[in-house]
Amino acid sequence: MSDEVVEEQVPRTHSGALLGAIGAALLLAIGGLIWSYTLSGKLTSQQAELADAKQQNVNLKASLRETDARLEVATDELKTSLGLTQKQLDTRAAQLASRQLREEANAQQLASAEKQTAQQVTAVSSAVTDVKTDVGGVKTDVAKTQSDLAEAVSQLTSMKGDLSGHSSLIARNHDELEVLKHKGDHNFYEFTLTKGAKKPVGTVSLELKKADAKRSKFTLVVYSDDKEYEKRDRNLNEPFQFYSGKDPALFEIVVNSVGAKNSTISGYLSTPKNAPAPATAGQ
Repeated sequence: MSDEVVEEQVPRTHSGALLGAIGAALLLAIGGLIWSYTLSGKLTSQQAELADAKQQNVNLKASLRETDARLEVATDELKTSLGLTQKQLDTRAAQLASRQLREEANAQQLASAEKQTAQQVTAVSSAVTDVKTDVGGVKTDVAKTQSDLAEAVSQLTSMKGDLSGHSSLIARNHDELEVLKHKGDHNFYEFTLTKGAKKPVGTVSLELKKADAKRSKFTLVVYSDDKEYEKRDRNLNEPFQFYSGKDPALFEIVVNSVGAKNSTISGYLSTPKNAPAPATAGQ
């Protein structure tokens, strides 16, 4: 009896496995069908899109051909209306391109010129600043010079002349005479006279008669307007005066020193600014 039971159980086991395999195969088949259907749908959609793209491409090509045809017709019409050949059009285009290049070059030159002008303006501004500084320095120097001149003038000696007690500033040496010259209100003629020699000084002539260094005295003769004025025993640095000229002006002589061997004297002649000037060699 037991052997029969075993023999019945074996066939049942093989039948269950077979059914499982068949079920799995069915599932796979169904899945394959679904995947194939889905893939087929996507392929159909992509084919439709591709076809649509091809059609659009065809349309674009047709439109491009039409546009090219219109452009060619328009170009021909333009040539006809302008009466130009293709060569002339090319020449005109080249001229326009050359003109544009020239304008660009001119613009660059203008920009360079503006930059250079700006640099020059900056340099001029700097120079003006320097000049202002120099002018300020000059003003300071002039003010100092005027102050020094005023101080030097204040140190000069004022002496009375021999005509009507007229007083004037006198110079006792060359340096003081330079101070008087800077005052600018008189003309000054320096001289050195040798005994016995008549010498032109300014618009008059002078002649030394005698000199005494020990006593600091001298005697000379003034020749002016066809007249003679003898000034006897005058002292050094003592002004003596006389009138000279068509419109008489007050002249003044100051002798500062007596030379060696009492043979020379040195000094200066002072005349007003409006007095006649001596004639030059060319006059």
